[in-house]
Amino acid sequence: MDEKTRKVLTTIGWWIVLMALLIAVFLLWNRNRRPVVTIPEGDWSKLMLVLQSVDRDYVDVIDQKAVTEEILPELMSRLDPHSVYLPPVELKAAEEDLQGGFDGIGIQFTVPSDTAVITHVIPGGPSEKAGLMTGDRIVQVDNVRIAGTQTPQDSMVRLMRGSRGSKVTIYVEREGVDETLSFPIVRGVIPVNSLDVAFMINDTTGFIKLSKFSRTTYLEFLKAALSLREQGMKRLIFDLRDNTGGYLDQALLLCNEFLAKGDLIVYMEGRNRPRQDVFADGKGSCRDIELAVLINEGSASSSEIFAGAMQDNDRATLYGLRSFGKGLVQEPVFFSDGSGIRLTVARYHTPSGRCIQKPYGDDYEADLYDRYLHGEMMNVDSIRVNDSLKYETRGGRTVYGGGGIIPDVFVPLDTTHYTDYMGKCNRQSLQVKYANQVADRNRAAMREIHDLAALDRFLAGIDLKNDFIAFTSSQGVVPTAQEWAVSGETLLVQVRALIGRNTPMQDDAFFPIYLQIDNVVEAALKNG
Repeated sequence: MDEKTRKVLTTIGWWIVLMALLIAVFLLWNRNRRPVVTIPEGDWSKLMLVLQSVDRDYVDVIDQKAVTEEILPELMSRLDPHSVYLPPVELKAAEEDLQGGFDGIGIQFTVPSDTAVITHVIPGGPSEKAGLMTGDRIVQVDNVRIAGTQTPQDSMVRLMRGSRGSKVTIYVEREGVDETLSFPIVRGVIPVNSLDVAFMINDTTGFIKLSKFSRTTYLEFLKAALSLREQGMKRLIFDLRDNTGGYLDQALLLCNEFLAKGDLIVYMEGRNRPRQDVFADGKGSCRDIELAVLINEGSASSSEIFAGAMQDNDRATLYGLRSFGKGLVQEPVFFSDGSGIRLTVARYHTPSGRCIQKPYGDDYEADLYDRYLHGEMMNVDSIRVNDSLKYETRGGRTVYGGGGIIPDVFVPLDTTHYTDYMGKCNRQSLQVKYANQVADRNRAAMREIHDLAALDRFLAGIDLKNDFIAFTSSQGVVPTAQEWAVSGETLLVQVRALIGRNTPMQDDAFFPIYLQIDNVVEAALKNG
């Protein structure tokens, strides 16, 4: 090998060595740049690593808040139907609904034809003190015109609500007054009752309807029950239909009012929550009151805890339809930005051991619709029961688990008075519209109605049958003689009740009249 060839080979060798070193350095650098991380099984580390990588290395700036607000609802929805994330606005609204009060001006209104009409001014509230009256038509809130502008009702509510002590000016048109009136109002705390009505149906039977379990429910109930006992109540019809629940402690306090010492009310148990039993202390004031409880497919959560405790302890007779089936325990977690989550941590069980929660899956939201389809609302034999989930009440009666509370006395939906005419009236809310029209025509007189006798005298002066038929006919809904024979009396009872709701009595007038056509109340009275 000559000297020239040797030098060429030596040069090539050094280049090979150099390239090998460069490749080794690149591989080592790349390995350090993209490390392989071991992820513990069943850990959240992978999710956190992805978020950290995006935050550290992603090419563009990420709106972390926006991404978080999108991810959290999706995450919670994968858990169960009742674990939820609530943004600040939704959380505040949910808390206000159950706290028993909110900040506002203290009115109730309807929007029959693109104008808000005040139907009730809360006594002692800011609006009453400022001078607003039932029948006033709200045309403007501060500098925002809401009459004739197709402003959504919830937007009107937001304009009127605000923090206590803040000011708002309401502009209204009033019957008999030519100019628009303005009322500066200082917002205050507006009480919200969870108890809709309490009255005596007959000499010995009281009726209480509860719409939700709020922070004030127990005290509201005690006050109402005491009043009814003073009027001679020996038996109570307790209406929990369409009561979707609320605060657990309020339901437990109400259960305690009816049960004997040592009676199990409910128990809760979860993966990280050991079984917790709740017992009655025997100090309740209604232990001697005969009890009937009304439930339907809208009765959920705390309503089902109460109904299940009464049924399993053989303390009450339940009437109506199978309840909703919500038996998951949520714990709230609040965040500093005003948002929060409600996380399911356990399940409720009735004293016999039944789990209240119905199965959940892809068809969970369609459950109530499916009940209609397969006839459960009309026929007790159509209720699907699971024979493998049989339980016994204290007295040995058979009850079933699998979701919801099945009443002791099944009462189907009442369709005996239904006609096409009634259906059209319902779809167009003609009963409500007619009642509002009557109230508008007689606002001054209706402000003076404070008892049922006065309401009866007022209604006696109106030819309700012909007036209502004329009104529906003007809306293109005309009954045949046969349709009126079937539906007429029921429709007139609804109209009378709705007109009563437009008086200062509100629900104290509505329910005593409306319950005359309530087949569930009729069944409870018949069996009492």
